[in-house]
Amino acid sequence: MIREETLEPVEPEDIYRTLPPEAIPWNIETPPETLVEMVESGKVKPCKTIDLGCGAGYYAIYLASRGFDVTGIDISPTAIKIAKEKAEKENVKCIFIVADVLGSLDEVKDTFDFVYDWSLLHHVYPEHRKKYIENVNRILNSGGKYLSVCFSEKDPHFGGSGKYRETPLGTILYFSSEEELKELFSAYFKIIELKTLEIEGKFSPHLANYAFMEKK
Repeated sequence: MIREETLEPVEPEDIYRTLPPEAIPWNIETPPETLVEMVESGKVKPCKTIDLGCGAGYYAIYLASRGFDVTGIDISPTAIKIAKEKAEKENVKCIFIVADVLGSLDEVKDTFDFVYDWSLLHHVYPEHRKKYIENVNRILNSGGKYLSVCFSEKDPHFGGSGKYRETPLGTILYFSSEEELKELFSAYFKIIELKTLEIEGKFSPHLANYAFMEKK
């Protein structure tokens, strides 16, 4: 059993600096079907958008190629460097910034109509989530949409039980229930849809909590 007070997870920057891209589980070039469907159906339309925990920028670049005005932030300077190089190579205009989603976010000067985090929230432990959601709320315009997708406690991976689970990379993730996410989000957002679904993974699919919301 992993206890909160003993958590010493591997830092994202160490992973991006030491591992080849194909060995990083969340480093998936193809945008997830769920996000693609949201765009193609018009559930979210081109607008000022921020990708929180953008990693190497693949999903931000996808949205920018579909007409979105996208900013991506990540705590890893190496990931942001990769993202900038890829956007330039593909001739896609994006802004990429090194920033900590649990910090002040002073680096982010704009506000946005669509905020999303894909496979980020399970890296944020419960004691830090209020700060995180306050940051999301602050940079999201009134009536703006927020999408959060994170691993469900029902997911069978990395031991298959327990809220805290260690991955083969040494990262320690927190697996959430729909109920605790409802409690977390409802103070700031109107929850439009909250459900458990299967999402793509690099090596195998995962069960994830999908929450689509609107700022109150």
